[in-house]
Formats: sequence, C-alpha cells, structure tokens
Amino acid sequence: MYIDIHAHLDHYFYTEKDIDDIVKRAEVKDVKIIVANGLNKETNRHALELAKKYGIVKAALGIYPYEGMLDDMDAGHYKQEAVLFDIDKEIDFIRSHKDNIVAIGEVGLDLKTHRKTRKQFEIFDKIIKLAKEIDKPIIVHSRKAEEEIIDILEKEGVKKVVMHCFSGEKKLWPRILKNKWYCSIPTNCVRSEHFQKLIEFMPLTQLFCETDSPFLSPIKDKKNEPSFVIASYEVISRVKGIELKEVENAVQQNWMRLFM
Repeated sequence: MYIDIHAHLDHYFYTEKDIDDIVKRAEVKDVKIIVANGLNKETNRHALELAKKYGIVKAALGIYPYEGMLDDMDAGHYKQEAVLFDIDKEIDFIRSHKDNIVAIGEVGLDLKTHRKTRKQFEIFDKIIKLAKEIDKPIIVHSRKAEEEIIDILEKEGVKKVVMHCFSGEKKLWPRILKNKWYCSIPTNCVRSEHFQKLIEFMPLTQLFCETDSPFLSPIKDKKNEPSFVIASYEVISRVKGIELKEVENAVQQNWMRLFM
C-alpha cells in the first residue's frame, strides 16, 4: 500500500470530476491514504468535505504562510478573500474539528521574497501552540526559512513534525534526525539530487512520501496527482538498495507511529 502524505486537491487546480477521477486512479494504484492539506479558510473546508466523501482521503487543516499567500494572490492563484480571513477564527475552526483531522498542515514560514513581516511568525507561533494543545502532528512548509523553522520548533519543543519537501542545506539535516522528525520526499525526487541525498541520509524510520499535487510531478509538463506517489517509493528503494515492499512497510509503520 502507498501513502501520499501531502496533496492539494483544491478547486483552484481541479474540477470535482477531476478529483473523483484522481481518487479512483489512486485506488487502482493501491494508494490507501491521501492527506489533503488545507491552506486557508476555503481549502480547509474542502479538505473536510473530501475526507467525508472518500474513504482514502484524510484531512489536514492549515494556514499557509501569510506572505506566501500574498505572493500567490499577486500571481492570480487565489482571490483576495482566500487570503484576507480572520486567522484567530480559523484557528478556532481547526480546534473545533480536531477529531476530524489527522494533522495540522500546511503551515510554516516562507521567506522566498522580500516580504518578511512578523505576521507569519506570529501565525506560526499560534499554530504550534494549537498543535501541542490538540496533540496533532504538523506538516511544515519551510521555503527559504529552513533554519528559522528548526530553531523555532526546537525552542518550542515540538515533537510531531513532518518536514514537507525540505530543501534546506545538508548541515541542517542532523538536527532533523536528532529531533526524530520526519521528512516527506516529493515525487520530483526522480530528477533531484538534493532529495536523493536526503533519502540517503535519513533512516527509513523518518521518511514519508508525497506528491504535493498538483505540483512537483515526476513527469515533466504533467500535473501531479496522488497515484504518482509510487515514484517517491521507487527512488527510496533504489537509493537505499532495498526492496520496494520494505519501503512500503516502513512508511506504513511511520504513519501508524505518528498519526494513529
């Protein structure tokens, strides 16, 4: 069985029929779990709807780094109302649905552009407090903020962490290992030396696989989807020099250890 720990099955990218077909293709490929990650008020509610509709979909509710949302709004990916919502009310909403979610995600920091205000740090601090309060893992976005993220998580003593698509420098990897956090390996690892090196460094007991659908596809110029998650498993198998089934079993055990 395969697990896609991080996907976005949102109306921004797919129609409802698209999503239905995507889930069916995933089932055919023996994908048993897809974690639909929310980013904002709208996608959080949609993740919950998907989890109700499809047995293999599990919801993670989150608040994407604020400056990252502004960048996406400027690029035309999101409408203004998808970004300018009441953060505290959304945190209360996530808290109220703690029994319907497997994780808090996607959350974190994004310092890829000139925008670097205190707001995203303040939001992340609130998210960390919530995660500890309701005892849920957090799925962490850390683009261009990898060291800052690790510093904060260590300072706050956060234990249940999945580093989504971690692109930080090799010098940071031992800190993830020491803290017993997890790295989720995206499907574009098929052509990424960085992620292949990360696979080589991290033990199987601290790895997950993800698509980040519709992004980071293993197939160039093709929109990603959860059925493609096997690509990450196959690269882990090759890099580690072990059977594919061993990777499947290890990721399943990691799921049970962190999420069950």
